[in-house]
Amino acid sequence: MLEKLKEEMVQLHLELPKHNLVVWTGGNVSARDPESGLVVIKASGIRYEDMRPEHMLVVDMDGKVVEGNFKPSSDTASHLYIYKHRADVFGVVHTHSAYATAFAAVNKPIPVVLTAIADEFGGPIPCGGFALIGDEAIGKVVVESIGTSPAVLIKNHGVFTIGKSAKAAVQAAVMTEDNAKTVWMALQMGIPDVIPAEDVKKLHDRYTNVYGQ
Repeated sequence: MLEKLKEEMVQLHLELPKHNLVVWTGGNVSARDPESGLVVIKASGIRYEDMRPEHMLVVDMDGKVVEGNFKPSSDTASHLYIYKHRADVFGVVHTHSAYATAFAAVNKPIPVVLTAIADEFGGPIPCGGFALIGDEAIGKVVVESIGTSPAVLIKNHGVFTIGKSAKAAVQAAVMTEDNAKTVWMALQMGIPDVIPAEDVKKLHDRYTNVYGQ
């Protein structure tokens, strides 16, 4: 089932270590198929270099494994909670990328002090509360805290990103870490200036509606 999506998911997972967003077996990407409503997510504890399409499980919205011989990711329930409560979302990514997670460790949002943050996120990257792994709890924090941003930090944990596709969610994860690194460096030098809200709105509108082909 969904073989083309499984193959795409393998390639998208490989983007995470490529951009230094994960180590060992941490992190995951999921995708919701628009036609069937089924979700593809990786098996738990599989190293990225060993990943194959058969390590991608198909689950329904209740978490039942429809196809696959492995145990699904420990974050599956949270991914499904996000899909259930955000009809516009078809891709979810979770990472523990170092710089962004450093902000999560001190329970601070990433301020909108770079045009790239305004472009991609339309404002500061928020930080949600603490939740334990294994059930829907983290998904609830994501839905409650993410607002209109494609990314949210989870206190003491890491990063969740969402998108209209799994590829878009991976892009948001890459951009989250890239901007978090630059903001962290700026904070070592002083207090960065926050971009005024009216300019953030203009930048985000241009990036969303004009930029690109």
